[in-house]
Amino acid sequence: MYSVAVLKDLISQHYLIGGDWGAESAPHSHHYRIELILEGPELDQHGFLVNILDIQKALDALINHYSDQTLNDLPEFAGANPSLERFARILCQSLAAHLQASRLRSITVRLWENEFAWASYSIHIEEPS
Repeated sequence: MYSVAVLKDLISQHYLIGGDWGAESAPHSHHYRIELILEGPELDQHGFLVNILDIQKALDALINHYSDQTLNDLPEFAGANPSLERFARILCQSLAAHLQASRLRSITVRLWENEFAWASYSIHIEEPS
């Protein structure tokens, strides 16, 4: 199985809802690191699983959407806690919709909130029949 990964940084704001989360209950910023990992069993005719430029383009579009935004104010987080886990899922699902390579078998987003805490979400893609 081949893997290719890209790292990008993002600064967004949020605040946690639905409990007493201490300082996390007040609006604050995070310098997130998005680690996108793509896996598949074979390469294309150029020796790529997915062209890194295509990966960067999809990731940059997401970063532009979320950069300097308060996650709580965005429709995809309406009424939901903008947790690290939920944000990882939203990013992964959005990237899966934009990265359509027939060789892909899994897409994982590992979202780092700081230098020691991360959450991830993976989508496994069935092999076409």
